[in-house]
Amino acid sequence: MTEQTADAQLSGTAVAVLAAAAGGAIANDYVLQPALAQIAMDFRAPLSLITIVASAAMAGYLIGLALLVPLADRISPRALIGTQLLALSAALALAAAAPNPSVLIGCFVLVGALTTVAAQSSAVVGKHSHPTRRGARMGVVSAGISAGILLSRFAGGLLTDWIGWRGALLTFSALVAASAVAVIPLLPTAPPHRHASYLASLRTLPALLRTFPKLRRATAAGMLWFFAFNLIWVGLALHLAQPPFGLSAAMIGLYSLAGILGLIVTRLAGRLTDRFGNRAVVITGLAVAAVSALALTFTLGSPVFTAAALAFFDAGCFAAQVANQAGIVAIDPSRSGTLNATYLTLYYAAGAIGTATAGSVVTALGWPALTLLAMAAAAIAACLAVPRARIR
Repeated sequence: MTEQTADAQLSGTAVAVLAAAAGGAIANDYVLQPALAQIAMDFRAPLSLITIVASAAMAGYLIGLALLVPLADRISPRALIGTQLLALSAALALAAAAPNPSVLIGCFVLVGALTTVAAQSSAVVGKHSHPTRRGARMGVVSAGISAGILLSRFAGGLLTDWIGWRGALLTFSALVAASAVAVIPLLPTAPPHRHASYLASLRTLPALLRTFPKLRRATAAGMLWFFAFNLIWVGLALHLAQPPFGLSAAMIGLYSLAGILGLIVTRLAGRLTDRFGNRAVVITGLAVAAVSALALTFTLGSPVFTAAALAFFDAGCFAAQVANQAGIVAIDPSRSGTLNATYLTLYYAAGAIGTATAGSVVTALGWPALTLLAMAAAAIAACLAVPRARIR
């Protein structure tokens, strides 16, 4: 199948609906973050234990990236994405009925694994796009994913205040089921060309890093900035819930609206990647993210300046992600699922580390230490994207 043919099989409407479904799916990895303190009170459990819920979602996502995303190279988009969205809806309903923290944590491992339908959506769009339009089309999906991540905290905090965290999960379960119904008829039914067996594909994931230096550099850079991203957002939620701020889940979730700038930038970043190449966009985005992380050290006393710094921080991270993934898919579009799985498995492993360590860093070392650590990670990632000097 040629790329031109593949591009014709996936309409603009399908890309837009798939982007919305991807965003609605991945939102569930973050929706409970503003409600962690409330969940701890409901279960009468330590906050440190309930924080594991956020880490469990990330751990599940890692499992899904390694085991489920490579299926995008083997199963038709309609069967794979439709089935996974419906399974995610069921997992969220189970989490809403969790009787204790242990069950909730286990449910969120499953939820995290199934939200990798977002990564599968990106791989499908990359596979079914012409090279001259790949960046722009992947930018649409990234915009949907960005919207899901950014608005999830706001929606989760608001719904928790209105109907409780269990009601919030049931609401998201219904939304995911509705997105499955909407997207299934728009996706191709033909299975992709298979390069090797499923198990053989899984065994080749580490080998891809050895084979492609570009994949190694892109993966290392992505790990650093996603570590910084999760460090900032989880640390912020925990810090603002404690004295002297003492903000509610809804008020903490409002800060996620600052990331709307990142949502706008993702589509622009895709077009700029098609025009100027992914490296320039990655370096620029990470430079903006590093400066913004530094600014957050001093802005928490002013909600306006904090929101502005968060807006530019998110915009820089998401612009870099769009360009980075477009460059990775371009290595071999026919293996976009396997390449994405390799990259995103390590990418989200770093994010899980950022999520798990944010509470310890902000508690033991303070907010300034957390922001400086995030700034350093983003700056090092930008350096990795700089072209290496040629050696004669």
